[in-house]
Amino acid sequence: MQLVIVAGGKGTRLKERLGGLPKPMVDIAGKPLLEHQILLARRYEIEDIVLLTGHGAEAIRDYFGDGSRWGMRIRYFEEGQPLGTAGAVLSVIDQLAEKFIVMYGDTMLNVDLSRFWRAHEASRAAASLFLHPNDHPVDSDLVEIDENSRVVAFHPYPHDPGRYYANLVNAALYIVQRDALLPWKGRQDVPDFAKHLFPRMLAAGCALNGYRSPEYIKDAGTPERLDKVIADYESGKIDRGSFATRAPAVFLDRDGTLNEEINRVKSAEELRVFDGVAAAIRRLNRSEYRAIVITNQPVVARGDCTEAELQRIHNRLETELGHEGAYLDAIYFCPHHPDKGFSGERAELKIRCDCRKPEIGMIRRAVADLNLDLSHSWLIGDSSADTKTAANAGIPSILVTTGHAGKDGRYPGQPGHVFPNLGAAVHFILGESN
Repeated sequence: MQLVIVAGGKGTRLKERLGGLPKPMVDIAGKPLLEHQILLARRYEIEDIVLLTGHGAEAIRDYFGDGSRWGMRIRYFEEGQPLGTAGAVLSVIDQLAEKFIVMYGDTMLNVDLSRFWRAHEASRAAASLFLHPNDHPVDSDLVEIDENSRVVAFHPYPHDPGRYYANLVNAALYIVQRDALLPWKGRQDVPDFAKHLFPRMLAAGCALNGYRSPEYIKDAGTPERLDKVIADYESGKIDRGSFATRAPAVFLDRDGTLNEEINRVKSAEELRVFDGVAAAIRRLNRSEYRAIVITNQPVVARGDCTEAELQRIHNRLETELGHEGAYLDAIYFCPHHPDKGFSGERAELKIRCDCRKPEIGMIRRAVADLNLDLSHSWLIGDSSADTKTAANAGIPSILVTTGHAGKDGRYPGQPGHVFPNLGAAVHFILGESN
């Protein structure tokens, strides 16, 4: 694997913290940010590093030298004038490997790069974009992907206020095929990957892969963001932030737990999120737990709702949570329903499956996708199906008395705990003091 780091940033917003050094040399726990990136590369046995430098290039070269101190080779290419992220890479494209990782020099991250690389190879795409949910999607550039993880649209900020968007943000980490970039070599109209090059590649018919992951990756380019990164480093959150480390999860039912139960939500306009839900999920986001929705949606099999409309429903959920600084690490749904005889039903979805709760197929998928630690996970829901699902998965359950409040009586068994709403349940799980 080859890693290309765009490290030409001046760091104007971090001027008071840099002491005259270039932005990638900002200190985090006694090391330059760029050294943390180099150490991550070494962990994944990357030995070929290309540094694209600009302002303060000499300071970077003096510190890192030829890379032998870290057991790798470092090469430098200095831009004479600012070219932008894509412009800098395109200017040296003939010197790069057949495929390579692109990283920005102001990003602190702990990502399983080998897993990302394997996913890119399997995708057979021109480029793979690392995408993640964040706590401020309302002012972020968003990416839309289809059911096969192909990028279908870019939605730059500001967003259309009359539309709901999935919380999927470009995290500025890419794997790129060199040949796919060659047609853009020498172009002056594609200085930035996110704003210019990738949208134009998509318009030209290039296949772009969206790699969704909740792993730790944050921009440290302002004093406020830098302080958050430092706090995350000191707390150990960054160290635990990779797929290489198993993470506990809180599995969340949707209808009756996060939003009002109205006997099948069939459109985005019908979704009504309970008060306090965003605040509760925000607390999960700041903890070690992944926040994951698992929901039965037989409205699809019954013909009451298309997959596209279900996506709009979930987009509205994510949009409303995002307005309050909260996000979901993943949403899994079961579209099946075993009973036949409904007008407009879809025969291909009228099956008995292993994903419809109380079966645990959605939990199994989440464990495989996100490397979860079930031994320290929980499930919160409002029905006997949720309680039974938790029992089948071998994890503790919490029943909330919103929605069905456990009175549906469809499955035997008792929940481990009962609380009036999601906020109280999360309060209990996190052991928060009053």
